[in-house]
Amino acid sequence: MRESKPEKWLVVSISLITVVLSLTFPAMGHPIEEEHAIETADTAWLLISTALVMLMVPGVGLFYAGMVRRKNAISMIALSIISLILVGIQWIIYGYSLSFGNDIGGFIGDLSYFMMKNVGLSPIEGMTIPHMLFMIYQMMFAAVTLAIITSAVAERVRLSTFIIFGVLWVTFIYAPFAHWLWGGGWLSELGALDFAGGMVVHVSSGFGALALAFAIGRRMGFGEYSMEPHNIPMTLIGATLLWFGWFGFNGGSALSASGLAVNAIVTTFIASCVSGAIWLIISWMKGRAGSLSTVSGVIAGLAAITPAAGFVDVRGAMIIGLVAGVLCYLALDYRVRKGIDESLDAWAIHGVGGVWGSLAVGIFATRAVNEYTGALYGNLSLLKVQMIAVITTAIYALIVTYVIAKIVDAIMGLRVKEEEEYVGLDISQHGEVAYT
Repeated sequence: MRESKPEKWLVVSISLITVVLSLTFPAMGHPIEEEHAIETADTAWLLISTALVMLMVPGVGLFYAGMVRRKNAISMIALSIISLILVGIQWIIYGYSLSFGNDIGGFIGDLSYFMMKNVGLSPIEGMTIPHMLFMIYQMMFAAVTLAIITSAVAERVRLSTFIIFGVLWVTFIYAPFAHWLWGGGWLSELGALDFAGGMVVHVSSGFGALALAFAIGRRMGFGEYSMEPHNIPMTLIGATLLWFGWFGFNGGSALSASGLAVNAIVTTFIASCVSGAIWLIISWMKGRAGSLSTVSGVIAGLAAITPAAGFVDVRGAMIIGLVAGVLCYLALDYRVRKGIDESLDAWAIHGVGGVWGSLAVGIFATRAVNEYTGALYGNLSLLKVQMIAVITTAIYALIVTYVIAKIVDAIMGLRVKEEEEYVGLDISQHGEVAYT
């Protein structure tokens, strides 16, 4: 009989990693080069921003954990933490190199940074921060993205299979997106703009989550009986951590302690406030002013402003937040009416928000903030490029995520057994309970 215990996969994984490390050890070291052209203020700000973005990972876990049933609370937090661990290892070995290495055909980076070769303490050309700091800052973005996609598999995924899926996903979806838009790939050459991850992070995770939800199927009893959030205060705490961390997410993407970082932080905050207000008003009109609805609106605004934070002014940010509030709410309502069990709405909030925000760059980008202008200022060409980028990334994320999910499902089984789902993932996957 075929062995399928998670322990077997763990032993195999550790063995492979050990072999890789032993073969590449001579290439791992790099001299500490004499620092030059490094600005201490910029470095300090990026160090802080890196910590802020890392805080978003458990923020995602808490945000999701409060919205599931109590028997799956530990599972959702653990999936976020495991996402950080997986990406940390993958990024150091080859993920960063695939994303930011020398361009290969506009699609992916080479292995020039494999095992951190050539990643030292001197800055990359055009930057004022150490190369290694830029590397770890970008690592946190990849970790947050994988954590977001766990929305699609809440309460029903096998932990061992998710580990394999996660490594494949950041390799074949996140790394190409990062290279296309930030690493000198074909979309950046085309002129597409993504300040802090509207497409790289939110479109990829949102539309990836939708595909993954279709691949894994609905939860047992979905649509038949109530699956109410078990701990809304936990979700509110998670949302607040995300909101706080987003200042590093968007403000840090300026890569300097500058006016551009200030603009990114201000536009981020105002867009999230406007979107949150829209969801508050809608929930109030439907009966009561729901706190869960309000913070979901805040996250929708944050997702939408992410690609535009360094390209638009405050007025543009307010419009982006307003439209995001309406669009993301309608997307969530559509998902519920269609009975799609993308459990915690990464698609409706991150995916749709990321699409709108990326298109909004092509409308509201203003030279008062950056060198780019959008359709509102007479430049229709940027909007056309943004449309191409959004359509491409959304379709790619949908198709490739679905294919990866089906492959790992066929080999390992993506979903837990019925009895394991019934007792909950906290016990069946972790042997723990959140509440005694």
